[in-house]
Amino acid sequence: MRRALWVSLLILSGILLLEWRGVLSSLGNFLVASDTPQPADLILVLGGNFYGPRVLRGAELVAQGYAPLALFSGPDYQGRPQGDASIWFLAQQGYSTRGLESLGVNAVSTIEEALAVRPELIRRGAKRVLLVTASFHSRRSAIVFRLFCPGIQFISVPAADPQYHPDSWWMDESSKKLFYSEWEKIAGTVVMAYPEYVIKRLRGR
Repeated sequence: MRRALWVSLLILSGILLLEWRGVLSSLGNFLVASDTPQPADLILVLGGNFYGPRVLRGAELVAQGYAPLALFSGPDYQGRPQGDASIWFLAQQGYSTRGLESLGVNAVSTIEEALAVRPELIRRGAKRVLLVTASFHSRRSAIVFRLFCPGIQFISVPAADPQYHPDSWWMDESSKKLFYSEWEKIAGTVVMAYPEYVIKRLRGR
C-alpha cells in the first residue's frame, strides 16, 4: 500500500508538472505574435539594433516580393539614423539596397516610435504594413501600433531572437527577464498608457 501511494504521488506530481509547463509555455508563446506574411504597402522594421535577425527579416521580405519598400526605423546611431547603419549592414551581407529606406525617429519607447512613425505611414498612404521586430517584442509592438496607429492594418512578422526561448523561458535568465519585462509593459500599455492617450486626445491636447 505504501509503495502504491508513493507511485501514485509521483505520477500525480508528474502530471501537475507537465500541466504547469504547458501553461508557462503558453504564456511565453503568447508574446510571439506571428502572422502569415501577406502582400503589403510597405514593411516597417522597428529600431532596436542595426544588425541581426529583425534587419535581415525585413530585407528578406522585400526580396520575396511582399512589399516594394522596407522602412528601417530607429533613433540616431553615432550621429546618423540607425536605419542608415542597417542598410549598410545589409549591403555587406549581399542584399540589394533597392527598396530599403531609413526612417529616423526620436523615440525611446515603442509607443513613442508608433506615434513618430504614424505621420510617415499616412503620408505614404499605407493601408497594410508588415511589422517586423524581435520575437519577444512582437505581441507588444502589434498591440501598440494597432492602438496608436488606427486605420492601418498591421501584420506581425517577427524575427526569431536567440535571447528568448518561449517554450522554456523560465529556464534561462535572458528569457526570464524578457518575459517579465514584456508582460509588464503590455499591461502598462493597455491599462495606463492608451487610456491616458485617449483622454488627452478627447481634451484636445
